[in-house]
Parts: sequence; structure tokens; C-alpha cells
Amino acid sequence: MEPTRGIQIYRDLIQGTDEWMAARCGLLTASEMDRVLTPTLKIANNAESRSHLWELLAQRITGYVEPHYISDDMMRGMDDESRARDLYAVRYAPVEQVGFVTNDRWGFTLGCSPDGLVGDDGLIECKSRRQKYQIQTLIENVGEQTAPQEYALQIQTSLLVTERKWCDFVSYSGGLPMATIRVKPDAAIQEAIIKAATAFEEKLAEKLATYRLLEKSGARLIPTERTPLQEIAV
Repeated sequence: MEPTRGIQIYRDLIQGTDEWMAARCGLLTASEMDRVLTPTLKIANNAESRSHLWELLAQRITGYVEPHYISDDMMRGMDDESRARDLYAVRYAPVEQVGFVTNDRWGFTLGCSPDGLVGDDGLIECKSRRQKYQIQTLIENVGEQTAPQEYALQIQTSLLVTERKWCDFVSYSGGLPMATIRVKPDAAIQEAIIKAATAFEEKLAEKLATYRLLEKSGARLIPTERTPLQEIAV
């Protein structure tokens, strides 16, 4: 019997933890969709898309996600996103924090890490912005009720994965008004996401099959062990 496909919500995971990294290991996620799909909705074929393919392939082979440097801006962003979520909850609606969401109804799994689920129909995506970008968003996006273009693929992928009816994009910059912009699913963008993700998964499967054949070929491969303090070149 074909296994049931659909949404899985990891409510008990805390984003950024080792358990959260393990759940994401080897999966194409919303925050990385711009590496496989261009802003013009073409399947990406460039150095960044190829690098991401090798990265996820390595994760699927090893079951290990290499650590990445966390900058001061990233730390500030996490704090700001928490403040934005709290302000949203006070002003608009309660927010349920979850660690990760996956959906495998296409025959492969896509994931996202929303900043919160709202009721049965919505989710939020909070972004910490430098003040120049916040001013730009307030002037160019709030009136039109459109999220900044650089977040379109992430938002639409999150809507696709969660199968929710709307996403409130929350743009936060301390000292300036917080903006909340409601985004609905866009059929054209989501169709392009599925097409690009399908092509990416096919390439991954092809490369993984090649690697498995190499393992069995008798090539001069010597197993090694990862050391706890191994330095990673990123």
C-alpha cells in the first residue's frame, strides 16, 4: 500500500537545536528555494544551485549537517523576530510556535520553519530589517500589500508546505513601525516551485545512485571518522 503523504508538524522541536538540524538534514527547505529557482521562476543552473545540490547530497549520505557561523546580525535577527512575533500576538492573534513542518505529497519532501502558525489557516514569517530596508518596505510594499520580492519564494514555499490560506509577512526594525503584510498563495509561483524542486530531487537521486555505485566499485576509498572538534571550511 502506498504510504500516506501529507503534512507533518514538528511542534516539539526548537529551531536552531541539534534536533531541528537533524529534522532538516538533506531536505530542500523554503529558506533555500531561491538557490534552485530564480526570481524570474526559471530553474536555476548556476554555481549556487550546484553547491546546494552537493551540500544536500552530502547530508543525505552522512546524516550530518555541518555547523555554520552565526554572526552578530543573525543573533540580532533572532531577537528581533521574537519581539515581532510577540507584538503580532498582542495586536492580531495568538501564535503557535513550531519547530519544523514537512510535506511529502509530491513524492519527495519539502520543509519549512515558520515563525509561527496562526489558527487553522495562517502562518507568520518575521524578518529583522535594517532601517533602510524597513523604510523602503513601508513606502513600497505596505500600500500595495505585497511582500518584498526577495522573500517571495520563501513565503510561497511555506504556504505550499503548510497548505495554509495566508501568510502574514512581518517586517521589524526597532525604532520604526512594524509592518504586517498578508500574502496569499500564488498558483504560478507555487507551480514553478514544484517544478524546480522536482528537477532538483531528480538530480539528487541521480548523483546519489552514482555515489552508491562508487562505494561498491572497489575504488580506493578509505573510511574516516569525524572528530568532535573538526574544523569545517565553509
